[in-house]
Order: sequence, then structure tokens, then C-alpha cells
Amino acid sequence: MARAVVLFSGSLASLIATKLVLDEGVEEVRLLHFRSPFFRDYEPIKELAQSLWRLLFRSQALKREFHELSTFADGAYQLRQSCFNCRRLMLHKGVRYMKRIGADFLVTGEVLGRHNLGLLEMEELPRAVGAEGLILRPLSARLLPPTIPEQMGWVRREHFLALQEGEDGLRPLASELGIRAEGFPAEQRCKLTQPYFGQRLGDLLREPGFTMNSLELLEFPLYYKKPPDVKIVVGKSDEEKRRLQSFFLPEDLRVYVPVQEGPMALVRADWREKSPQDIEGIIELAARITASHAPHHDRVERVQANYRFENKCETFWISVSPLLPQELRKYYLK
Repeated sequence: MARAVVLFSGSLASLIATKLVLDEGVEEVRLLHFRSPFFRDYEPIKELAQSLWRLLFRSQALKREFHELSTFADGAYQLRQSCFNCRRLMLHKGVRYMKRIGADFLVTGEVLGRHNLGLLEMEELPRAVGAEGLILRPLSARLLPPTIPEQMGWVRREHFLALQEGEDGLRPLASELGIRAEGFPAEQRCKLTQPYFGQRLGDLLREPGFTMNSLELLEFPLYYKKPPDVKIVVGKSDEEKRRLQSFFLPEDLRVYVPVQEGPMALVRADWREKSPQDIEGIIELAARITASHAPHHDRVERVQANYRFENKCETFWISVSPLLPQELRKYYLK
């Protein structure tokens, strides 16, 4: 009897692929999930898998390799190539794990044509990771050349599907298979699917020595940049401000408007390289950007903003005029 490893992302497609392979009576099925700075927390995905099946669930971290998951051409972020690089990296890691535990083949929830994954890419990826014939895609298997698991009779090709991009049949299919779960859509699983995140990432990767803390800040909707290195991240809602609070470093500048539901900003720069005049200018700009998100800012000429460095005790205030929308757009990084 054969043993299989499923690359499990928590998507509806990966749920269906797992169920189809389990229904084939494969002797042992293991789930392999990957974590990276760009993927969401894996705990909900693990809980989802365990609520459906009692299968061994393994999680691996992609840390040193995460640069491979972001691709830029001519200075612009390329989601299509990033998705291809991501698949190649995960397949490479999956094949290594498969061989290490003595499994016979790898299973993915990939669908022909979805996320720019055409027939050429479907055929190129297994060759690129040294696993030609060993990667089974149950959702599109009947549109693809037979794999070794099918040829060896470990699974039955006729019991798999012929799905293509544009066929909105995953939810009804999941229901037919008895899967009582929605799965997590791509935008909930991977930050790289957000266009603004990719552009911001491109900007961040050009800076030397950036940290995971800086990477997390890219997710905030209100993210501003004054070249070459000044970042101003604004939280408006209570939830955003609570999240932002956890990312302040001792050298960061805190700016806030002291009114009910007033916004708060985290300001980060290489302060050691700034003159006193530069620092004054950054404080004023950050205060004006923050004030531009204060309640009723469009009804007043001046807004008070408080500020302090996290490693200092003193809090100061400044009176500023909010930026006009066209001025604000100059600094908004999307």
C-alpha cells in the first residue's frame, strides 16, 4: 500500500484534495503545512484539519527562503512570479519531506488555470523539484498526464476531477464529499496576494537590515513613507491601535491626537543619521499625517498632536494643519 503527503494550505481546494485521496484508501496520509513571514498564523489551519480528520499534521517554517517568495521586475512587484516561486519552494520542501519519511507521492490542491498555473507550469514544477510523475493534483488530474500513483494503481484516475479555472464548483463539491468547512481563501492565508503588500515589500527589501517587526507593519492599511527611510504607520480603529502598540521599538516615535477615537502613529527612522532640523521636520510631517485621520479634521484649521519617543519620558505637543488629500497621497505607499 502507498503512503502520501498532502501539501495542506487550509484552502477549500486542499481540503477536497485530501478527501479525494483518503477516499482512495491510501494507507497513510500526512498533512504538511508551511509557515513563512508572508503566511497567516497556522493554528486555525491546524485546528481545521484536526476537526475533519485524525491525520498527522506537520508544520515547517520557511525563514531563510522567504526572499524567494517575492519577485520584482523593473522595480514592480510581480504576484504571478511570486506565486510560481512559492509553489516551487513548497514543492521542493515537500518532496524532501516525502523522501525523508519514505512516502511514495505528493498531493496538492492545485487547479489547472487557477492563479496563473497553466499546463506548462504544471509540467515544469515537478521537473524543477526532481519529482516528475510523483505530484498528484486530484482536482485537475484527468486534464493532466497520468502520474506514477495512477499508473501503479495506488489511486484510481477515474475517481479524480477535471477542474479548470473559472469552474465555480468547489463549494458544491465539498458539500457532496461531506466536507463541512469553507476553507480559508487566499487573501486570508497569504499576504502576498494583497497588491499593496507586494509594493510595500519591494520598498522594504531595498533597505538594509530590515526586521520581521518592519515586515509586520506592511499589513496596516495606512502606511506612509518619506524617502529614504522614514515610515509612518497610522492606526485609526481601536483594533488597529492595539495591534500597532505591540510593534513599537524603544527608538520609535509615537504620535497621537488626544481626542476620543483619535488616531495614533508609529514613526520609524534612522534617527542617528538625522540632524535636529531633520527630526523636527519628521515630527511635523508625522503629526500632519496623523491629524489628517483625526475625527472632523476637515472642519478645523489646526489640530493638536502629542508625541514622544518610546525611550523617553517626556511628552510634547504640536499644533499642525492636516494635510490635504492630494498632499497625503504623495506619502501613501500602496
